[in-house]
Amino acid sequence: MNLARRLVHLYAGLVLFGFSVALQLQAALGLNSWDVFHQGVSRRTGLSIGTVVILASVVVLLLWIPLRERPGMGTLSNVLLVGLGIDASLRLLPEVHALAVRIPLLLTGMVLNGLATALYISARLGPGPRDGLMTGLCRRTGRPTRLVRTGIELVVLVVGWLLGGSVGVGTVLYALAIGPLIQFFQRVITVPGEAVPVVARGEE
Repeated sequence: MNLARRLVHLYAGLVLFGFSVALQLQAALGLNSWDVFHQGVSRRTGLSIGTVVILASVVVLLLWIPLRERPGMGTLSNVLLVGLGIDASLRLLPEVHALAVRIPLLLTGMVLNGLATALYISARLGPGPRDGLMTGLCRRTGRPTRLVRTGIELVVLVVGWLLGGSVGVGTVLYALAIGPLIQFFQRVITVPGEAVPVVARGEE
């Protein structure tokens, strides 16, 4: 894949990721682990959720230092664009209350999140902050990915829930569906002859 196409995949994926998270927030039926945490912090501090996403990404990047992880263009772009995209999308989206609207909103957000993640991964321009934390901990501790990833997700989910983040049916659906969705979209966007990237995680 040439550089121009990789950049399109990167920035389209990051913007779409922010929009997809905003859809799930508006649905108010439960979020993925990290966004439960972001929403909980947002509710406690009064900061916009996009600002919280950016600040949390910076903190996670600081944790890369002892883990000796190296950020790339995609990493730094992720820090800024996802949070800005969430806030911009929330300002544009109307509030919804009817369950008949919120359910399709949740499902659409999850599908677009899978597509956005596949686009971002396919660019191969640096892992997201949370990806790097996971891979760094795996390397330093010698623990398998599934244990490290599950541990991180559980910690942020519980902390986010205690802070008032939204946990619900959407949280469970996201956990079950995001892996298959990313894998499906990776196959769709991969040019014949290219290797399909390995899915490291289900969010930015």
